[in-house]
Amino acid sequence: MSQLPKQRTEVSVPTSADVARLAGVSRATVSYVLNNNATVRISEPTRHRVREAATQLGYVPHAAARSLRAGHSRMVLLPSGHIPAGPLHQRFFQELQAGLRRLDYTVVQYGSAGLDADEAARAWAELRPVAVVVPPGITLTRHGTGVLTRSGAKAVITLGPEPVEGAHGLVMDQRRVGAGAVGHLLARGRRRIGVVMPREPGLAPFSEPRLAGARQAAGTAGAHILPLPLRYEEESAAELAGGWRELGLDAVFAYNDEYAMLLMRALQDAGVAIPGDTAVVGADDLLLGRLLRPRLSTVRMELAMEHPLAETIDRLVHHPGTAPVHHDLLRTSAVHRESS
Repeated sequence: MSQLPKQRTEVSVPTSADVARLAGVSRATVSYVLNNNATVRISEPTRHRVREAATQLGYVPHAAARSLRAGHSRMVLLPSGHIPAGPLHQRFFQELQAGLRRLDYTVVQYGSAGLDADEAARAWAELRPVAVVVPPGITLTRHGTGVLTRSGAKAVITLGPEPVEGAHGLVMDQRRVGAGAVGHLLARGRRRIGVVMPREPGLAPFSEPRLAGARQAAGTAGAHILPLPLRYEEESAAELAGGWRELGLDAVFAYNDEYAMLLMRALQDAGVAIPGDTAVVGADDLLLGRLLRPRLSTVRMELAMEHPLAETIDRLVHHPGTAPVHHDLLRTSAVHRESS
């Protein structure tokens, strides 16, 4: 019987000492260069020589060892959740991750599906992150904030419609979106307004405050608001459009541009004239909405941040214990086009 050749079970792992020998420098210099330590003056040729040696050997610094030396990790935890796919949130999180990387942090995304709020906080704490950024759609409690800070997190930041006690809050008040959309429709003379409520899971933290904002704006003008449950499916939109005339609505705020485009097509297929019979407004200001006929009116959203979030996180890491602050970031403006 033939035998398989013996496989090597051990692989030689390069060390900082190997890099130091190849580059002709001390291990301390290797550490300073590869950990981007700017407090020690090292010439650019030496830095280049160290990096070249590390690349040649395939050496990377050990994150756990670096954390022990620094007294904390360089990990920023970003739990994943039902984050809206609109351009505002996509651009925000792309810039956040790029900014953290430039500051030598490692961004780790963590799937939290199936965990309740306190279970999720304990799971995040096990990784010992230096900071946690909780996106919209994920619940963090005061107890969870305490678990994270006691585990060593120097910054706990929430992004969402409401602040959380004990955490720094970047508040994106979604009521502004609903109020802006309905305010625009009221100015166009509409008084019986439907508000689309997506039935997809995870969107309630956005849709419910938008409905509240719509109702607040309508109340001051004596207008009527009717919530309209809708799945993001052609069949669901066709069913809603089929009974549209019985609802007696002259306008609809459709949650966002994607739902607005879905519903607008179904209404047109059902013979409802837009904007003659019903005005339609979305939110997000997607390019595709400008290419439709009629062009889609929308609510444009922007974040008013004095400093990039990555720099704020870095400042909190270096100055832990700062009293939690809350900033209202969301700015909205209605954009009038042909659909309204």
